[in-house]
Amino acid sequence: MSLYSSFPRLRVSAVSYLNTSPLVWGMLHGPQQGVFDLRFELPAVCAESLEQDTADLGLVPVIEVERQGLQSIPGLGIASDGAVRSILLISKVRADEIESVAMDRSSRTSIALARIVLAERYGVRPVTTAHGPSVEAMLAEADAALIIGDPALRHDIRTSHCHIYDLGLEWKELTALPMVYAVWAGRAGRFPAEVREIFQASYEFGRERLDEIVGGEAAGRGFAREVAREYLTSHIDYELTARHDRGMARFLELARKHDAVLHTGEGRG
Repeated sequence: MSLYSSFPRLRVSAVSYLNTSPLVWGMLHGPQQGVFDLRFELPAVCAESLEQDTADLGLVPVIEVERQGLQSIPGLGIASDGAVRSILLISKVRADEIESVAMDRSSRTSIALARIVLAERYGVRPVTTAHGPSVEAMLAEADAALIIGDPALRHDIRTSHCHIYDLGLEWKELTALPMVYAVWAGRAGRFPAEVREIFQASYEFGRERLDEIVGGEAAGRGFAREVAREYLTSHIDYELTARHDRGMARFLELARKHDAVLHTGEGRG
């Protein structure tokens, strides 16, 4: 009998990007496999699944924990303590000259972070539009493009003729704190406290099999092994500490200040 045979079969929505792989490796290939009804979606869709009650738990953008009043599960998430490499603001002009930004609508936390960084560091509040993650199309319509996740990781920053701002690094230089992008969360009372142990065990299973993850995921997603390894080991934090909690609290404070909790979509300056 499985260790988790008596556990309720909850609907879990996880992010479909490479950076999620270590968190869910045990759910995919380890002892936690089959415990949840697991599916993979873009970050914003994970949040919508909770809002529409088609998921019980999700790896959701931090801004959605605030907006929806969700209960987060402490200890794990997607974060960085410096450059993240997969959240890029690519601009035809200097940051303090940006008047318009085409934003990848896949993650509302990244949209809010871009608004905060541009306002707090560079003193600008550009007009924004929602867009798919095509840098060429985005820059044809706006001064700058915000891209996230695997599309950003595929962007060759070495050969770009644009100004490139890594928003993880921008946040660290602004606040001296880590940035937390997503956490496991759900509606209070809709899941037992023991889910934390299952998520933790799934991550520990993945953490111990990083070579397997890199080998299995890099080729399938079109990344070189060394790119995937560096990203997962040098850019992404999964284990959240008190410093990460302070960074998350500061982010939400600034998001409220800049009206970025509710208004993370198109058309707001």
